[in-house]
Amino acid sequence: MAEKLLPDYTIRSGSTLDRALLVKFMQRTYQDMFPKQDFSHLSQTVEQYLSPDTPVWWVEYSPEKKEKKQQVDVFPTRPIGCLWVGNAIDQISGLRHAHIFLLYVSPEHRRKGIGTALMQYVENWAKQRGDNQIALQVFQTNTPALNLYNQLGYQNQSIWMIKPLQ
Repeated sequence: MAEKLLPDYTIRSGSTLDRALLVKFMQRTYQDMFPKQDFSHLSQTVEQYLSPDTPVWWVEYSPEKKEKKQQVDVFPTRPIGCLWVGNAIDQISGLRHAHIFLLYVSPEHRRKGIGTALMQYVENWAKQRGDNQIALQVFQTNTPALNLYNQLGYQNQSIWMIKPLQ
């Protein structure tokens, strides 16, 4: 069942049956930053981690009708955004907490408050289940995402470092 996220946008729970759609949204996310890379391997990530314990939510654009006489859209709504959350264990306290695997909003719907609304949604969800923190990973080059997370009070706790091996 869908609920209002923002004016003209609803959010609904997904399920483990949404594997193909989730892979598609993950590929869009990474292709935004790395357009020449092949991300077909992301299906393995979804296969391994998508479960009833790792909820996924879909954002749909459903414009509110301005006039009663306006015709109903004959096309079904399609998701324009996605939020997928997993679980992690804090290595210091040992407590389980929410970990955001994916937050994606289609480019034509960005800068409308959807990302902020999704972050507030997941924070409420995590609080309701008793989590005391939320974690996420973001690329250093993803300035819009870094700005959003900083504005929402997220702080660096560690730095994930990699060394390419030839």
